[in-house]
Amino acid sequence: MNTLTPHPNEQPSLARQAYRLLKQDIINGSHKPGDKLLMSHLKDHYDIGAGPMREALSQLVAERLVTAISQRGFRVAEMSLDEMKDIYDARAHLEALIVRLAIERGDEQWEADIIGKAHTLARVDEVDTPDDMLNIWDARHKAFHAAVAEGCGSSKLLEVRSSLLDQAERYRQVWLRHTVFSQSALEGKRQEHQQLVDALLARNAEQASALMYSHLMTPVPIITALLDAQA
Repeated sequence: MNTLTPHPNEQPSLARQAYRLLKQDIINGSHKPGDKLLMSHLKDHYDIGAGPMREALSQLVAERLVTAISQRGFRVAEMSLDEMKDIYDARAHLEALIVRLAIERGDEQWEADIIGKAHTLARVDEVDTPDDMLNIWDARHKAFHAAVAEGCGSSKLLEVRSSLLDQAERYRQVWLRHTVFSQSALEGKRQEHQQLVDALLARNAEQASALMYSHLMTPVPIITALLDAQA
């Protein structure tokens, strides 16, 4: 364990590193909902001092991934059906709004980016192993939706979108870890995305908005069943 006091210029960098590592471990389930986050364990596990780690924890509290307990430290935030449904509904409504603005404001480069990301996503079945396929599909799926959202031209809306995506990520991982992407499932997703691309390129705001909302709400029944089973 590194016991040296970090130089003041190193503190922000270490805090960012601590935030990134801890957040990823919470999202992927290495730290379970309700787990205590003991400073002594965190310092040893991540080899990062108490100061940067405290900054990271404070940021994760603001993002609702960690709960601060008065005089008793920190815990991983609990997961609940009510929270999941609220996050997904808010996110889907926001994305539907963003789609409308993107259709209104997006230019030819926006269209080209969407087509390129959709094509890359559609080719994910060429990846060899199931784990790689799942990870790469998820990354390409996020890239496709980010390309769609970029057309809205609003940095503030994109900030809120990013925050909701972060809040949804733990629930998305429950869905992804329990979803086997068979060829039929991949084909179904390809068709959903193609319908969305067609509506976007046709500048059909009403259809694209409805398709986006429906698409983003698809995991909710699956996550609900999985959380019920875990409970």
